[in-house]
Amino acid sequence: MHLAVSLNIAAADGQDILDFGRISAFVRNLEAAGVDMVIISDSADAPSSSPFEATTLLAALATVAEKIGLVASASTLAHQPYNLARRFASLDIISHGRIGWNATLRQNPREAANFSRPEGFSDDDFRRRAEEYIDIVQGLWRGWDADALLFDKAGGRFHDPDKMHVLDHKGEFFAVRGPLNIARSPQNTPVLVMSASGGADRDFASRVADVILIEEQSIEAANAVSAELRRRALAAGRKPATVKVLLTVAIGSEPNVDGLRTLLGSSGCDGLHLALPADLQGPQSFTDRVLPEIRRYELAGQSRQGATLRARLGLGEGGVK
Repeated sequence: MHLAVSLNIAAADGQDILDFGRISAFVRNLEAAGVDMVIISDSADAPSSSPFEATTLLAALATVAEKIGLVASASTLAHQPYNLARRFASLDIISHGRIGWNATLRQNPREAANFSRPEGFSDDDFRRRAEEYIDIVQGLWRGWDADALLFDKAGGRFHDPDKMHVLDHKGEFFAVRGPLNIARSPQNTPVLVMSASGGADRDFASRVADVILIEEQSIEAANAVSAELRRRALAAGRKPATVKVLLTVAIGSEPNVDGLRTLLGSSGCDGLHLALPADLQGPQSFTDRVLPEIRRYELAGQSRQGATLRARLGLGEGGVK
C-alpha cells in the first residue's frame, strides 16, 4: 500500500508563513516514516502569500531528501506546456527520478486573471484545453529515447536522429513543435498525478494519469470508484496495475489513525492521500500526532524498493501513448 501527504504552503493574509527550514524538516520526517511522496501546492482561493513557488521548491527539497517522491501542483493556466514540461523534466534529473506533476483541472478565477484571461474559460473550453495541454506535456517527455544522446565528439554526432521524436503538435489551443532541449527523465517520464471527482475527470485520468486521487466519503463508494477507474484504464488499453488510486483523507486536529488503518485495508484503493490543513501548525501537528502512529502500525514503508518514484510506486516504465 502507498501513502502520500499533501502540504499547501500558501499562507492566508495575516498568517505566518512556512519557511524552508520547517518545510524541509517536515519532508525529511515523512521520508523517515516511509511515506512514498509529498505533494506541494502554493495556491488558494483567497488572497495568500508564500516565499516559494511549488515547482522550484522541489529543486531545493531534492537536495535535502534522498528517497521520498516530490510532487508539485501546477495548473494548466499558469504555464505554457513546453515550459512546464521542460521544468519538470529538469527537476526529475536533479532529483534522480523522484519528481511528479499534480495536474490541477480546476479553474481558479484569481489565477486566470493573472494570465491574460480575466474572463476565464467556459467549463467545456477549459477541459478541452487542459486535456490538450497534458497530452502535449507527456508527448514532450517522450521526445527522446533513453539512448538518443550520443555526445560523440569524434564522429561529430550529438544524437541519433532516429531516436529523437519531433512532437509537431497543432491543436485547438496550442502549437508546439518540440522536442525538449533536455534529456529523457531518469524514470522515463515524471509521474503524472490527477484528481478525479466526476465522470469526465475519471475518463481522462484513467487514460493518462499514473496516480489518481479520489475523494469518496464511504468505503463502498471508494471501492466502486476505484473499480470504475480500473475498468476505464483497461478499456483505454492500459494495464490497470500501472494506475494507482489513492483515497484522499482530510487530516484534522485529532486524526483517527485506527480509521486510516481500516481505510487502507478495505477501500479497494492502492493507498491513502493525507491532505493537511493549510496552516502553520499543520505540519508540526502531523509530525507529533500522526507520524508516530504511522510508524507504530507500519502504515507506510511497504512500497517496492527503487531509486525512482515510478519504481517505488510500481508504475512500470511510464510514457503513456
